[in-house]
Amino acid sequence: MQVIELEIEKIVVGDLRCNCYIVKKNHKCLIIDPGDNALEIKNACQDYQCEEILVTHHHFDHVGALKELEEFYHVRHNEFLRKTFQYEVIKTPGHASDCLTFYFRDEKVMFTGDFLFYHTIGRCDLETSNILDMKKSLAKIREYDDDILIYPGHGRNSILGEEKKYFDNYF
Repeated sequence: MQVIELEIEKIVVGDLRCNCYIVKKNHKCLIIDPGDNALEIKNACQDYQCEEILVTHHHFDHVGALKELEEFYHVRHNEFLRKTFQYEVIKTPGHASDCLTFYFRDEKVMFTGDFLFYHTIGRCDLETSNILDMKKSLAKIREYDDDILIYPGHGRNSILGEEKKYFDNYF
């Protein structure tokens, strides 16, 4: 089986330093979590055709530039078109009721938003947060392979197997 190489560019945006990702392949790109700095995001995508915008959840720090980018690229977010990019959409509520994780199985890459970070998880004390949902989401994600690379909504990357070590300590 041939592994398809993705180029993943991280742009840290906004006051809360949200990770916005530009995923590139074959002169196409998709944007994940355009939290702010629309101009910087457009510059990162300038040599690519933007096919999709994905949002892991709708907290302000993940969608601040969304409207401007949707209008600029004439795309709507979370339509899950999967033209150039193949990924699985995993519902991972807990931090927010609408949390989604995007798993690029062929590349073993997972974009977790504020569900799962390096050695921690997202807060569960916000308006649509739910600790029971977070526990269920962690149980679901535990079933995935340990060697998956995690790209979170804030902070540094990790590996799923490393994060699983901490799951039982969060509650």
